[in-house]
Amino acid sequence: MSATITLDDRVAHRLREQNPGLDVGTLEPLLGGHSGLTYKVQTSDGDLVVKAVPEGQRPIGRHDMVRQARIMETLGATEVPVPRIVAVDEDGPAWFAMECVAGESLEPVLDSPPVEPAVAAARMRRAAAVLPLLHAVPVDTIPAAGDPLSPGAELARWKRTLDAVPPDLVSGGDELLRLLAADLPEALAPTLVHGDYRLGNIIACGTEPVALIDWEIWSLGDPRVELGWFLVFADGANFPGVGRAVPDLPSEDELIDLYIGDHPALPDMNWFNALGRLKMAAIMGHNLRRHREGRHHDPDQERLPDTIAQLIRSGTALLA
Repeated sequence: MSATITLDDRVAHRLREQNPGLDVGTLEPLLGGHSGLTYKVQTSDGDLVVKAVPEGQRPIGRHDMVRQARIMETLGATEVPVPRIVAVDEDGPAWFAMECVAGESLEPVLDSPPVEPAVAAARMRRAAAVLPLLHAVPVDTIPAAGDPLSPGAELARWKRTLDAVPPDLVSGGDELLRLLAADLPEALAPTLVHGDYRLGNIIACGTEPVALIDWEIWSLGDPRVELGWFLVFADGANFPGVGRAVPDLPSEDELIDLYIGDHPALPDMNWFNALGRLKMAAIMGHNLRRHREGRHHDPDQERLPDTIAQLIRSGTALLA
């Protein structure tokens, strides 16, 4: 095939190789993603979503489409709900196609349109009950997983992110870092972690989770890191000026209990809850910095300072 062939042609050619006579439409960009290129394409066998490495980008990190496809293929044989992978093309720029799962993926405390409170609460409870299925996947079945990240390695990663943000944008962050570093928990046995497990990355049909999406940053790590991140989104009070209060969402304690089930209590969850808040503060501080430096114009970032301060303040209170 010619080196100048378009992505549309490559996708259509591969899909028809697998299914002769298939009608394949043109790729329609899907907005909102932050890694790679994402498209929707209509076929005579149903709609598909295509993710591709941007032209000129190296297929590493968030742009490693083959790695994303392989973990979803692996999980297709488990109880973890993921989209079915239809095709993978490893030739550069790499891409893969997956089924387009019907439903909605909204973060109740942040996204629009608002989710009806009873539906939001039910989705959050179901997500807490599904997360153990992900963490139970045998690590020896996971391809190209890499070395697991300990709590200390996670903290070091987010310290680097926070250190790159001007201190006035993340006031108090240094004290929260100090408290976290002073009492590092002993690592649990590593599990598969999605890296951004929350309702915004779970397609739901009604209240039932039907597909966990956006696998850009999966790894092996301490499962409590993932649970602590999930808990950040359980309370709109964590996001003043940015989010909303959603009545009757389950408490953090209830979500932890749903995750644990009949298993022993998890130690040091305050530490991991505080780490989740530090991570979000660091991400928001980084985004605000990029806006103020003119690297990515987005006036909405000026709504973040109160949320950053609240995340750091509440994270510090958990450890003080």
